[in-house]
Amino acid sequence: MSLKGQLVAFLFEAASLRRVQRSGYQFLGRGQESVAEHVFGALTVAFVLGQQTPEANLEKLLTLILFHDLAEARTGDLNYVNKRYVLALEKEAYLDSIRGLPFEAELTELQNEWLAGETLEAKLAHDADQLDLMLELRRLASHGWRQARDWFSYAQKRLVTDVAKDLAKDLSIADPDAWWFEPREELWVNPPPAGDPKP
Repeated sequence: MSLKGQLVAFLFEAASLRRVQRSGYQFLGRGQESVAEHVFGALTVAFVLGQQTPEANLEKLLTLILFHDLAEARTGDLNYVNKRYVLALEKEAYLDSIRGLPFEAELTELQNEWLAGETLEAKLAHDADQLDLMLELRRLASHGWRQARDWFSYAQKRLVTDVAKDLAKDLSIADPDAWWFEPREELWVNPPPAGDPKP
């Protein structure tokens, strides 16, 4: 296969994460998302964490998160129960997916850094991964889903950086609808026509 062919195949493989579902929600009983949706959420969280941590290499942090679940295009997403019984060769799947590409060495190094979890960027990336889950759990909990509150507390205990722990404290009590819902009767009973300025 030509290099361009390999690059196109890599893009198709990464794009397939849109169709790989995160499996933990089957036990929660509510919520669903694809791995790609999770990666977007974790990227957003990582950007916020990186902006608050000037000593971190933001490009490295975002790249760590961008590809942290790439192997799941080949292995699927295994939740905590699955992992007690099923061995997924995630590192091998990851390495096979980037083999022969111009950025193979760079992504291999980053994957090793992610797995070791020792650098500041790796710690922030792992925290961003958890905080993205916590955002969805907080949303579900705000709609009365009790198990989501339990899961939130477990995820919160996995955080390691101070910046992530501080964000999680605010997240744990935040109203997920506050960004869009203004409890003003005039906006909901007799809303202004589209394009009119808000009263």
